[in-house]
Amino acid sequence: MKILLAGGAGYIGSHTAVALLEAGHQVVVLDNYDNSSPEAIHRVEELTGKKVSLYEGDATDHKRVLDLMQREQPDCVIHFAGLKAVGESIEQPLRYYRNNIDTTLTLLESMAETGCKKIVFSSSATVYGAENAAPCHELMPKGSCTNPYGWTKSMMEQILQDAAVADKDLSVVLLRYFNPIGAHESGRIGENPRGIPNNLMPYVTQVAVGKREKLTVFGGDYDTPDGTCLRDYIHVMDLAEGHVKAVEFGANHTGVDIINLGTGQPYSVLDIVHTFQEVNGIKVNYEIGPRRSGDLPVVYADASKAQKVLGWQAKRTLADMCRDSWNWQKNNPDGYE
Repeated sequence: MKILLAGGAGYIGSHTAVALLEAGHQVVVLDNYDNSSPEAIHRVEELTGKKVSLYEGDATDHKRVLDLMQREQPDCVIHFAGLKAVGESIEQPLRYYRNNIDTTLTLLESMAETGCKKIVFSSSATVYGAENAAPCHELMPKGSCTNPYGWTKSMMEQILQDAAVADKDLSVVLLRYFNPIGAHESGRIGENPRGIPNNLMPYVTQVAVGKREKLTVFGGDYDTPDGTCLRDYIHVMDLAEGHVKAVEFGANHTGVDIINLGTGQPYSVLDIVHTFQEVNGIKVNYEIGPRRSGDLPVVYADASKAQKVLGWQAKRTLADMCRDSWNWQKNNPDGYE
């Protein structure tokens, strides 16, 4: 199949491009490089020995998206496009609502105009909110999000579900990610955040490589085994392979399916720090700080539906995630620059 990756030059998109190409699919990427780099796609081509059709442009630009879809005629769209920094979304809510919802509307409108009936959406476990106790499963009602970024994911899910009600031929697969970390084992592509990282692992690796002085762990007094928050960390290449399975599932599917992509195994913040230090033989300076507003003590997936419906399960270990993250960072201290 030919797959359009909107926002495909980003962290998860670039790893998914590798997995799709290795599975024999064709890949088209549209990206505005707001939080990504064309170099990531050049390295995807280098890793796979296959060509990607790469277009610079914004997924909110209807003419650009429509022209691209008319030219390429993709069989399926994977929607990665969007702004994703939680803190920034609180400071700039209107920008987040405008951008993220517009990308979804523009992609759906362009799909309708070109007859493309398959879409896989990059959603998030944040839509479960604080109301649902872990493990989170797909039959739970959505909860209240704690920030505008989370609300955009919740709203985009609703838009996609409503579109599928109106068009009975539409296939929508909503993939709810838990906490992607790691990098391609080659060390050639990985997570490359702009500015101060919002997520734990790139902060750990930047401390390890000397870019940052220390890691502040937000809260050491939660009701968890070591007092730090528990999360479901998943290797980005396992996540990428989940997208391949979702695309192939969607080929003979109509309606909406919601599927968690996680391991089902929670690890604490200190588990990450200690495992990283152990497998890489490097010290990470850290201190325990006050709790961060909006953080839940425990969040992890019930990942059984993915195994049942997609025939997919995560297979890489926490040690793999820590090793591959460091392999990327030490070989690319300044990312793709």
